[in-house]
Amino acid sequence: MAIDFPSEEWTAAYKEAINASTAYTEAGKTWTHGAIALVVSADPAIGLEEDTAFILDLHEGVCRKAWLSNLEEAQKQPFCIIGNYAQWKQVMRKELDPIKGMMQGKLKLKGNLPIIVRFVKAAQELVNCTSDVDTRFIDE
Repeated sequence: MAIDFPSEEWTAAYKEAINASTAYTEAGKTWTHGAIALVVSADPAIGLEEDTAFILDLHEGVCRKAWLSNLEEAQKQPFCIIGNYAQWKQVMRKELDPIKGMMQGKLKLKGNLPIIVRFVKAAQELVNCTSDVDTRFIDE
């Protein structure tokens, strides 16, 4: 059964998908730079009344914790990436590479871009893990 994106249930299923991925375990094994917050900007037209963040506590190839949050908490994380709903959907459908999106200014990054760039393969595997979650986009 498809899970609405974004939601607490989707975030929990995404954490499970990350931890089930041997490709992410390998690609992220040297990540020790802290949590990453992914923020979906508010879009009242599709029922997203406020900015919604999901925070991934990633460490050495494991997602230790994942939770839904707000913009204020997200911005306190070492890395915070902000995009609108359409952009995140493009990332999840592999139509927009998140690293390129940050470099082109399509996704806004608060954090150290050179560190993120060193982990391109891990970022790709995190995107691949979204395909393992049966997702329902709320604007479709």
